[in-house]
Amino acid sequence: MSSNPPQIPGGIPVNVEAIERLTARRRNLVDQLGRVIIGQHEVIENVLLTLFAGGHTLVTGVPGLAKTLLIRSLGRAVDLGFSRIQFTPDLMPSDITGTEVLEEDHETGRRKAVFLPGPVFANLVLADEINRTPPKTQAAMLETMQERQVTVGTKTYPLPRPFHVFATQNPIEQEGTYVLPEAQADRFMFCINTGYPTHEEEERVVRTTTGNDAPEIVPVLTGAEILEIQKLVRAMPVSDDVIRYAVRLVAATRPEDPTAPAYIREFVRWGASPRASQYLVLGAKARAATTGKLCADPEGIRFVAKQVLRHRVLLNFNARAQKVGVETLLDRLLADVSPDAR
Repeated sequence: MSSNPPQIPGGIPVNVEAIERLTARRRNLVDQLGRVIIGQHEVIENVLLTLFAGGHTLVTGVPGLAKTLLIRSLGRAVDLGFSRIQFTPDLMPSDITGTEVLEEDHETGRRKAVFLPGPVFANLVLADEINRTPPKTQAAMLETMQERQVTVGTKTYPLPRPFHVFATQNPIEQEGTYVLPEAQADRFMFCINTGYPTHEEEERVVRTTTGNDAPEIVPVLTGAEILEIQKLVRAMPVSDDVIRYAVRLVAATRPEDPTAPAYIREFVRWGASPRASQYLVLGAKARAATTGKLCADPEGIRFVAKQVLRHRVLLNFNARAQKVGVETLLDRLLADVSPDAR
C-alpha cells in the first residue's frame, strides 16, 4: 500500500487496494452464485450489499422464484456456519433461540440448568417463509437481529460473528401468511422483491434443473474476510450533502413532516424511522465500495432507496381503496426529492 493513500475532499484517506480486493471478492462470489442462480442479477447484487454492510435482508416473492435456493447457495459460497429455520404455524420461540433443560451431574447427583442453543446460533441464518408463523414467534428474532444475542431467563448468550438473517417471505395476500410486525420489519436493512424470469431465463432454468448436472459451489470468502469487508464499508467516506439527502428522503415519507409531498400525506399512515436514514447511507457506502468508488454518493442512495423504504412506509385506507401501491409512491418521491436541494 502507498505511504500516501489518496484522499477525497475533506482529507479522509481511502484504502484503494482494499477496495480493489473487495471488488474482486464480490466478482468471485457472484460467479459462484451464478452457477446455480439464473438471472436475478439485481436481487443478487442487493443480497451481497446487505452481507457486506453487515445487515439483514428480507426477500419477498411468490413460491418458485429461487429465493431459498439463493440464500442456501450463498451459505455454500462463504465459509461460515449456516442454518435453516423453516417457519411454520406451530413453531415456538424456543425452537429458534434454544432452551434450558435440567441435566443431572453424574458425580454429584445434582441437577443443573444447561442451555441448548437453537438454530439461530450460526453465522448465516435462513429464516424460510418467515411470515408463515404467528407474530409471537417472529418476535423471537428481534433481539437476535438487533443486538446479536439471545437472552434466556437471566442469562445472555452472544451470537457468532458475523451474524446475518436472510429471511424469505411469501406475499401476504397468500393463504396462511401473517403480516410482519412493524418492529420486526424495521430490523431488516433491505426488503428485496423478486420477479419472474424472462422467457429466455426460464428456458435456461428448465433446461438446467431437469438434467443430471448438479453445479458445485465452492467457498470463496471466510468469516474473517467478511468482517474485514464490513469494516471497510463503514470506513467509506460520505459527505454531509449525501447524509442530508438521505435524511430529506426519509423525512419526506412521513405524513406529519412539513416537507412531505401532498400524495404522502394523502396515502401514507406511517413513514420510515431514522433507521432508514442509517441504512440508506450504509447501503450507499457498500454500493460505492463494491463498484470501486472512493466515497458514497447520491447514486448509491438512490440505488438502495426502494429496498430500504418499501417495508417501512405503511399505507393508509385511502391508498388501499384507490389501489395506490408503495412502489408508485416511492417512484414519485425519488423523482421529487433532488440530491441537489439545499
